[in-house]
Amino acid sequence: MTDQRPPARRLLRASTLAALAALLVLALAALAACGGDDDDGDGATSGGATTESADVRGTVSVIGIWTGDEQRSFEAVIDRFNEQYPNVRVRYTSAGDNLPTVVGTAVQGGNPPDIATIAQPGLIREFQRQGALRPIDYARDTIADNYAPDFVELGTIDGRLYSFVYKGANKSTVWFNVEAFRNAGVEVPVDWDEFLENARTLQASGVPAYAIGGADGWTLTDLFENIYLRQAGPEKYDQLAEHRIRWTDPSVRDALRTMAQVLDDPENIFGGIEGALQTEFPVSVEAVFVNPPRAAQVIEGDFVPGVVAETTRLRPGTGYDVFPFPAIGDAERVVVGGGDSIATFRDTPAVRAFVEFLASTEGARAWAERGGFSSPNRTVTEDDYPDEITARTATAIAEADTFRFDLSDLAPAAFGGTPGQGMWKILQDFLADPGAVDATAQALERAAARAYGS
Repeated sequence: MTDQRPPARRLLRASTLAALAALLVLALAALAACGGDDDDGDGATSGGATTESADVRGTVSVIGIWTGDEQRSFEAVIDRFNEQYPNVRVRYTSAGDNLPTVVGTAVQGGNPPDIATIAQPGLIREFQRQGALRPIDYARDTIADNYAPDFVELGTIDGRLYSFVYKGANKSTVWFNVEAFRNAGVEVPVDWDEFLENARTLQASGVPAYAIGGADGWTLTDLFENIYLRQAGPEKYDQLAEHRIRWTDPSVRDALRTMAQVLDDPENIFGGIEGALQTEFPVSVEAVFVNPPRAAQVIEGDFVPGVVAETTRLRPGTGYDVFPFPAIGDAERVVVGGGDSIATFRDTPAVRAFVEFLASTEGARAWAERGGFSSPNRTVTEDDYPDEITARTATAIAEADTFRFDLSDLAPAAFGGTPGQGMWKILQDFLADPGAVDATAQALERAAARAYGS
């Protein structure tokens, strides 16, 4: 999955996207012209600016993927920033899901934004290889104090810090229907064995245990990644993400066998195998977030409730609830997630001030208190979130002993993020035939070798 949010938005026609991209690039060029007065021209390598004084002034152009409520929340963050820096004007432009094209075109044209919010670490590395990004080592102490080491490492390239995750997504969650669990007499599971035992009990009570949005291949990649990280460990996960080990490695086959313990239970899946392959992600959520439930639980990220927020009558805690993805082996406090990272294309006093603010407790709290936000910033507490469930899923990211970014987002898009090919398609084929462990591993390796060029 190339974005931490569900793909609920309808795709625009290619001609419309091209037109929007052109308009946004023109807008960025205008913003760059307005905001370039404070640019030191040499970036961080020349010593650069300081942000010690509230006298900092200038214009900061930001382009991001956030639209709608998310855009309004970020604009509220900007308002909070301006309480400290009234002489800095931050201008936000939304590119939505077309951000990679818009920013890439702007970089090629020599008019990048000052800051971009980017969901794909691979894209950040691409911009860094092009020499387009500016390091943010000036904020390293703030980020190291507020973020777990795994997050600092994620944003580090060749020993320098180039980004940090501002808005996170916890993909290591399972959402369940409270009535279904109550009627079956099951409790929240602690480990994988209890999870599978609960599934059998739920089926016996008359409700399928699983709702699987198999029509969207990214949901299956998320399930695989959660199993693989817990079972194989972070070192193997990193090696697989970079294709330093093959997808025919025994650790991959072991994870597929564990995944098959869920998939190879067709009578316990909403709609059966054929139904799951035709079920889109929002429909899988709707099957759980209704009474009487059509399925007991859906294995997906902390964005699940937002999919049905306007339609479900169930209330958090009493109608639906959440538990962490169950432990496998000795792995505990492990989170697979996504996130929108802050990366900079210019280094000015105003840019530095805004980056430092976003990395601070206050910068994260300004959005957290509005909801719809998970912060990897460890200084944001449960009390900063608007409800108990959001607090639980959000703080799990910051408190994780092991955090790894969504593997499919780390991989080349041709392998990890394209419908009808790569991981998405191959794991859909695995859903159709969960016994084909060896054939699936071989197909994944062939697709990975093509995408990674090895």
